[in-house]
Amino acid sequence: MPERKKFDVLDPPPGALQSGGTEIFRAVIVDGELHVSIRNVFDDAGTWGILLMDIARHAARIYEREGEMTFAQALKRIDDLYAAERDRPTDMGETHDHKKHQ
Repeated sequence: MPERKKFDVLDPPPGALQSGGTEIFRAVIVDGELHVSIRNVFDDAGTWGILLMDIARHAARIYEREGEMTFAQALKRIDDLYAAERDRPTDMGETHDHKKHQ
């Protein structure tokens, strides 16, 4: 039987540990492919646009902090590829309903 690879998990944000909360999104790369768990907690679908932009800003700050590029350069690169993927998807993916087992 092949050896199972380790799942490298991020720690929850400090605020969640202090005050609680609800995890709404988890993204994992497995063998080069994106796997996502997602929970809808918003009444307005447009709120996901705000969330995606907030994530983009966090990612841009990481690239700036690591000296890869400026915040503005990283955000522009993210925005450019977001628009390209929105307009011409490379992979529409699939969404399945996975009920949480209790």
